[in-house]
Amino acid sequence: MKFRCSQQALSKALNTVSKAVSNRTTLPVLKGILLNATVDGKIIITASDLEISIKKEIEATVEEEGSAVVVSKLFSDIIRKLPNEEILIEKEDTNSVKIQTNYSEFEVVCLPVEEFPKIGEREEGSKKIIFDKNIFRDMVRKTSFAASIDESKGVLTGLYTEINENDINMVALDGFRLALVNEKITSEAASSFIISSKGMNEISKIASEEEDESDIEIYLGVKKAVFMIGKTEVILRIMEGEYIKYRDIIPSDQLTSAVVGRDVFVESIERASLLAKEGKNNLIKMSIKEDIMTITSRSEEGNVKEEIAIEKNGNDLDIGFNSKYVIDVLKAIDDEKICLNFKTGISPCVVKPVEGDSYEYLILPVRIPTM
Repeated sequence: MKFRCSQQALSKALNTVSKAVSNRTTLPVLKGILLNATVDGKIIITASDLEISIKKEIEATVEEEGSAVVVSKLFSDIIRKLPNEEILIEKEDTNSVKIQTNYSEFEVVCLPVEEFPKIGEREEGSKKIIFDKNIFRDMVRKTSFAASIDESKGVLTGLYTEINENDINMVALDGFRLALVNEKITSEAASSFIISSKGMNEISKIASEEEDESDIEIYLGVKKAVFMIGKTEVILRIMEGEYIKYRDIIPSDQLTSAVVGRDVFVESIERASLLAKEGKNNLIKMSIKEDIMTITSRSEEGNVKEEIAIEKNGNDLDIGFNSKYVIDVLKAIDDEKICLNFKTGISPCVVKPVEGDSYEYLILPVRIPTM
């Protein structure tokens, strides 16, 4: 293997691909990156942790085709530190790769190419889905925080994407809160899939870094989904299992609703949470009475009281929440005003837009002692 390429192009590609490198593995080869120089002047760079695999293609002058696996961190650090000029990379024998510029020369040990995992191709009969890059990133941002981080919860560690004829839903829940985001799109065929929240966040990061403004192409198979983002290909395992019927969880009626400014609301809760963190469950209490919401928190270190103006309909209400769960939801919303819907002081709160149905967030309450 022997090729010449731009330091900048190679460094950017390594930064993208290294997102799939495993740092917690007993298999040394999974800490590596596969470099494959092809006869048509392409370098295909690949990494995989067996859950997520990333391939990126860059242009190069290939003098001799071939493959090598190099330790990701060391190789990436070397390339990043080199000056922005042409680099010569050559595999002279089976055990090492030479990296040369005008004034620098490195030699790094290779890992066995034959032990690198076979990534495979798209599944036959895969459905093709076109996803606007910016819409995809926005939907992941607004839902992924609500996915479970407990691996024992199976599909709840993933994001459920439900594609219908005229819209698309993305859903996450962890047993304490639920996030649902809806976008209006036109699709040729209905489909759904669950992919790990970690994997979807990596796709979102790659999409934000990719200079190509074209849409994301998703090739949806039975066991894996292939995401094409410009010249980057990401392969993710589709999680097995049936997702919870999330519509059944969201209350359809309410006895109290309050319209509140998002900015002033999140600022008040953040201040109240300073004391809530000193107590149990990050507990804050909301008291809704007439056109005022009073937010209180109490701990051994002190207490706090915040009042904000609201537009209320229905009954007065006292309810308690883990402040972190409320703040996470509010920070995912861009609207100036939001609508909070309640049934009782022990029923979930549903956060919706004042107009439309672009999102729904459900937050479970915490039973409150006398405060």
